[in-house]
Amino acid sequence: MKTRIHKYIGPVVLAGTLLLTGCSKFLQESDPSNFTIDTYFTKPEHARSAVNSIYASMRDPMESGFNGAAWTMREFATGLANTDLGQAVNSYFVKDLINTSDNDYGNTYWTSYYRGIANANLAIEKIPGINMEEKERRRLLGEARFMRAWYYFQLVRMFGPIPLILKPVTLDSPDLRPSQASVEAVYAAIVADLQEAENAGLGWIDLSGKASLGAVKSLLASVYITMAGYPLQKGAPYYSLAAKKAEEVIDSKQYRLFKTYADLHNPAKKNLEENIFMIQFRTQIIPSNWQVAIIPYNKNISAYASETGGIYATPEFVQSFEANDLRVKEKEFFYTSYTLETDRTKVVELGGYYIYKHFDEAANSSTGNSDLNWPLIRYADILLLFAEASNEVNGPTAKAYDAVNEIRRRATLPELSGLGKTQLQEAIWRERWFELCYENVTWYDMARLRKAFNVKTRQFENYVGHKFTYGPVVGERELLFPIPTLELKNNPNLKQNKGY
Repeated sequence: MKTRIHKYIGPVVLAGTLLLTGCSKFLQESDPSNFTIDTYFTKPEHARSAVNSIYASMRDPMESGFNGAAWTMREFATGLANTDLGQAVNSYFVKDLINTSDNDYGNTYWTSYYRGIANANLAIEKIPGINMEEKERRRLLGEARFMRAWYYFQLVRMFGPIPLILKPVTLDSPDLRPSQASVEAVYAAIVADLQEAENAGLGWIDLSGKASLGAVKSLLASVYITMAGYPLQKGAPYYSLAAKKAEEVIDSKQYRLFKTYADLHNPAKKNLEENIFMIQFRTQIIPSNWQVAIIPYNKNISAYASETGGIYATPEFVQSFEANDLRVKEKEFFYTSYTLETDRTKVVELGGYYIYKHFDEAANSSTGNSDLNWPLIRYADILLLFAEASNEVNGPTAKAYDAVNEIRRRATLPELSGLGKTQLQEAIWRERWFELCYENVTWYDMARLRKAFNVKTRQFENYVGHKFTYGPVVGERELLFPIPTLELKNNPNLKQNKGY
């Protein structure tokens, strides 16, 4: 039997699920109004549609509501985030370090990202057989490989040894119930995909939000610096590779920091300047879906019907910024007050530091329908990544100082100078914690460095044994998240991570 998909759906549903077969005569009959895998991948527009479907799974963890939001998982794992959403038990499981494999946040990441990988695998297998212009074929395959690498990079850092599936799966496929690959094997596949994408003819920038050469090189830099640290500990050669790729992005002159932090959440600045790669949303079509999570719980300040108080900063973290840091001034990275929705002349004190860097003013003040993208790779990240990697290899250099001081100048802070290698290293780490907070970056840094930021001493200490300001102490098991229970039940070849 040939599996069919209705032509208005395209390959999205097909590639996101296992291909099921059966013996029913009815199901085996041909229907010209339906597509099969064999009949769909025949035209250039089918190739474009197939690649477009790969991006969709990035949006799933962003869905926010009164049950919480999967995207907050990696923020609560840092110990730097709080919540007022009592019914979102999954948030508390992570925040209080009592997480289990039943947590739906982890399951959302696992199922959504493997669906994205399935879409990528199908595109990579089928597009070479389509009669189309060769340059466009190369670009589409480059996008597909970039996205497969992106999904695997997230999954391997969250879950450690994971199944490595690089071909479409059917009921008779050896990958139907796959075993876990080593972390090193997953990284080797990631690097191979990104190197292919790097040579696929992609432009440096893509204003529509698709994968670009800048995104490929930036992600490769992030992969290399992670491989240099834990768990692979490949050290200096990979810090050097990371610095080289980040430097290529910097030297391209295609990107620059925004002049103001307001541009971080300005819909007019999507996919421009500082925004190297983002999750794409569009008001009234696929609106941004995390606004309700960053609005204080039922303070009646927003045009949104739901105000969940799903996540906000701990006061200790905000108070650990330098005194004159512009980022902690009101309505830069955080906000502590806002006007009443029914009377904008009245100001409501919110009682906490809520996340303003993702806040959509138009949506919250009037429309209730956000047009913001979610940032995945910012130029600020690449500057700091270069500074860190370069310092690890060469010690303090003028170019490393220039990179980190670009970040500090925008924050109206004095430039760094005259530091030893270890001093500069920790100064760069601090800038990463402050600049990239609440963008799903910090926990990844903690895991690769095995370091946590003590907000009281403003020093870095070992990740395992680090005590959150509200009490819990990080154990070795928190180096990874648990593999979801449902996956373990359906696949006896999977082994749970240590401690869960």
